[in-house]
Amino acid sequence: MGALSTPVRGARMKVLGIVGWSGAGKTTLIVKLISVITARGLRVSTVKHAHHDFDLDQPGKDSFVHRKAGAREVIVSSARRFALIHELDEDESEMSLSALLARLSPCDLVLVEGFKRLSHPKLEVFRAANGREALHPCDPCIVAIASDREFPQAQIPVVPLDHIAAICDLILAKAVPIDEVVERLSGGPHGARVEKRIS
Repeated sequence: MGALSTPVRGARMKVLGIVGWSGAGKTTLIVKLISVITARGLRVSTVKHAHHDFDLDQPGKDSFVHRKAGAREVIVSSARRFALIHELDEDESEMSLSALLARLSPCDLVLVEGFKRLSHPKLEVFRAANGREALHPCDPCIVAIASDREFPQAQIPVVPLDHIAAICDLILAKAVPIDEVVERLSGGPHGARVEKRIS
């Protein structure tokens, strides 16, 4: 794939999902993509779907003790960064992807890892050694593929998994403005899937 022009920094936030089966190398690819895209002068943010009981906090830390004592939200702040940890009640639903995107500060590109069953535009990461079927034949929201094997019947672009610059170009070309993504997720005219189906 030939080089594409890099979007101007400060343009409207755009979003693209990175999906694939466990073991396909999504996180490894995303780390490489962030490095290359930020080197192009763009600001990147990420959203990652995790298992139900993940925890970023560490037992024994003051913030952990605050939460265990019953604090609903804890903000940890320093001169370099801050983090907000919000506890959901047992009867409280997981936040939707739309709501998570709304919490992000302005940036140029948001890469969303996981949430593979939702209707935002996505790039599939495929690795043959996984022994799983590709996702794209059954998902019209997958707009490109990064793979270690060819898909000659695919009707969308397929890029070798180790061609990071080409994958970056493809992502920047296929990313969609955040307001269009929110419309798709809400079941607007660009997509009918229900956002509650999270995976």
